[in-house]
Amino acid sequence: MDSKLMEQIITQVVLALQERFPNGEAPPKGIPVGVSNRHLHLSTADAAILFGEGHPLTKIKDLKQEGEFAAEETVTLIGPKGVLRGVRVLGPLRGKTQVEISLTDSFSLGIKAPIRDSGQTQGSPGISIAGPCGVLMLRDGVIVAARHIHMSPAEADAFRLHDQDRVNIETFGPRGVIFKNVLIRVHPKFRLEMHLDVDEANAAGLKNNDAVYLYRQE
Repeated sequence: MDSKLMEQIITQVVLALQERFPNGEAPPKGIPVGVSNRHLHLSTADAAILFGEGHPLTKIKDLKQEGEFAAEETVTLIGPKGVLRGVRVLGPLRGKTQVEISLTDSFSLGIKAPIRDSGQTQGSPGISIAGPCGVLMLRDGVIVAARHIHMSPAEADAFRLHDQDRVNIETFGPRGVIFKNVLIRVHPKFRLEMHLDVDEANAAGLKNNDAVYLYRQE
């Protein structure tokens, strides 16, 4: 990025913070962003159909949330109107298969994926999933994951929040926005991170590890 443009952006962010905190008080602690591209979580039975019985997922990198990782394995999603190739599998294996896409992806595939909190797949559409060893006809489980924030109990205490709370989040910069109805998820294994899909991140000009803030109404 051009250094002059970067300087202008930084100046705009500083001015915005000064306007919101005119008495010199420190702005609230920033929450790092994790941008979620399309991916899926697989059950043991469904993984066997796609990759072969007993095939273990091959970790390529750990994710920020403890115990979760990006796997080398990818699949092809096949919808009524189109396909998406190279969709990443995330580990570890789960009790139920869940496919997470963006609204833009749902248009490309030709399915009406609802915006849902993770795990709430009842009544969601299914899809065909092709792997190197077979094709899985998923009856339901395709969602657009609702925006949410992972926190440990200590982090939740610091923010004075509780599991299942809903908050508004503010971003700064040229495409600053306020995200409403952001779910708080608290667990001892969680690490502070706000998850947005690619559509939301692009709309706000956000990338991985950018900071967002709890919205403070005047």
